[in-house]
Amino acid sequence: MAELKTKATKRSVEEYLNALTLPKREDANVLIDLMKDITHENPVMWGDSIIGFGAINLTYASGRNIDYFLIGFAVRKSAITLYLSIEVNRKVFDGLGKHTKGVGCLYIQKLADINLSELRLILEESVAVLKNRS
Repeated sequence: MAELKTKATKRSVEEYLNALTLPKREDANVLIDLMKDITHENPVMWGDSIIGFGAINLTYASGRNIDYFLIGFAVRKSAITLYLSIEVNRKVFDGLGKHTKGVGCLYIQKLADINLSELRLILEESVAVLKNRS
């Protein structure tokens, strides 16, 4: 079985943020404050470009076992990618604002496009689901 590439690293979150352009860096700082408040955890780089909060050991139906973060995000060229539990991401986010979704990812262009209070509820639910799973 292939080894998971997304692992906690020693890379500096500050270094990652400083490499972002100003509007994206501002959104990243807001997300850091929000996720830190929800998880009560400090941000940690996972891989080269994901900022994760908290840690959880997940076991899939296949028996595969991985260490992962509770919630996290990455600032990409095309969008900000927010990583959620798959169960929560299956829901419809009518009140969130402009977004798209992947299997366990929520994509937004910028925070100004969404309702931050709604995002907070989504993130809190995702953390609760993952904590209850372990």
